[in-house]
Amino acid sequence: MTTRTAHRLAIGVALATVLFLIWAIGALGIIGEGGRPDRMYLAVFAVVTIGTLIARLRPHGMALVLLATALTQGLVGVTALIAGYHHNEGASVVEILGINGMYVALFGLSAWLFARAEGEPSAALDPVSAE
Repeated sequence: MTTRTAHRLAIGVALATVLFLIWAIGALGIIGEGGRPDRMYLAVFAVVTIGTLIARLRPHGMALVLLATALTQGLVGVTALIAGYHHNEGASVVEILGINGMYVALFGLSAWLFARAEGEPSAALDPVSAE
């Protein structure tokens, strides 16, 4: 895969993941019914938006931004469980962990692709190169 292809794929995966997250919150609600707990996802949007503005879509910076976004996404899921939102109607531990885990994986994939787009993959983001 060329660095240009990796860069384009990384942007596509990141954009699709953000749009999918917006759709899931707006149309379905991720943490049960009602929408109030879903406001926690504003932190994810803040990290990816501010980080992207700072990184200006440069591969190294975006890899770090998407890694931070994946971490923030995971923290939202853990926070939801600690706050007891899994007791809400339409939410469970498995659903909260599963859905948030999927988004963490997608943001992580985008971070890995941005690291690949940088040319030489970072050992921190590419476990294959660390061997």
